[in-house]
Amino acid sequence: MTFEVTILGCGAAAPTGKHNPSAQVLNVHDKLFLVDCGEGSQMQMRKFKVKMQRINEVFITHMHGDHYLGLMGFISSMHLLGRKAKLTVYGPEELKAILELQLKASQTFLEYPLEIIATSRSEKQCIYDDKSLRVYSFPMKHRIDCCGFLFEEKERKPKITKASIGQYGLIPSQIIQLKNGIAVVLENGETLQPETVCEDPEPPKSYAYCSDTAYSEKVIEAVRGCTTIYHESTFMESEVERAKSTFHSTAKQAAAVAKAAGTKRLILGHFSSRYATDDGFREEALEIFPNVSLANEGQVFTIH
Repeated sequence: MTFEVTILGCGAAAPTGKHNPSAQVLNVHDKLFLVDCGEGSQMQMRKFKVKMQRINEVFITHMHGDHYLGLMGFISSMHLLGRKAKLTVYGPEELKAILELQLKASQTFLEYPLEIIATSRSEKQCIYDDKSLRVYSFPMKHRIDCCGFLFEEKERKPKITKASIGQYGLIPSQIIQLKNGIAVVLENGETLQPETVCEDPEPPKSYAYCSDTAYSEKVIEAVRGCTTIYHESTFMESEVERAKSTFHSTAKQAAAVAKAAGTKRLILGHFSSRYATDDGFREEALEIFPNVSLANEGQVFTIH
């Protein structure tokens, strides 16, 4: 099953020649989710061949412009392209008033339903739930109210081996029964136990998006056990005081979060433009955590 993230932007603050502002698209079991929508995000989607009309949910962390200023353009483009399917946006409560004002001022009357759902400022909460995935928002530690997002696969049922289906002549109702852990009686009177024909499913995977935030024990608890964490690393350790005063993180602090949370992989992003290259971020994080990747526009990470 597909579980991957495409980086559209991983820079901090304003766009630069090197990085776009924050935006990512997750593909989870062929459903697309947009996470943050900084300036130029829809152009990045076109560049990296993301099928925009397949995005039905958008998650916005907070009201700093580098995380949401591309959203109105995206909403308008979906209208111009003839979208009919509902679009749901999850984000700070202030977002609703801003989007409604922009639509009113431009006299734009969307041809599709737009729902805007406020995320909690104070607690972790489940905001999206389907048959295979749950999405949680959780508060982060930033200068203004800001939420991260955790995408968590649900436990899968055991799989019936293909050979067993033919060997025992299993019909669909029997396959469902066995997947649910219930024995079936075959035509010859034999009782077939689930463990005889079932394989263990892959363990569920999860992905946490943590941008923007200072180092936070509450964030660690919110993402504990997550498979892969994307964590902001706006600064390197030489600017640790700057990170503290602006409620951002250094690469080492991001690595400390990954280590404490027990994740398998850390992806660093939200890089300040003050650094000529991003290599130093990874070098610093590797001193704390062994599996570190650097985000870059167009890069696709498979969540294992």
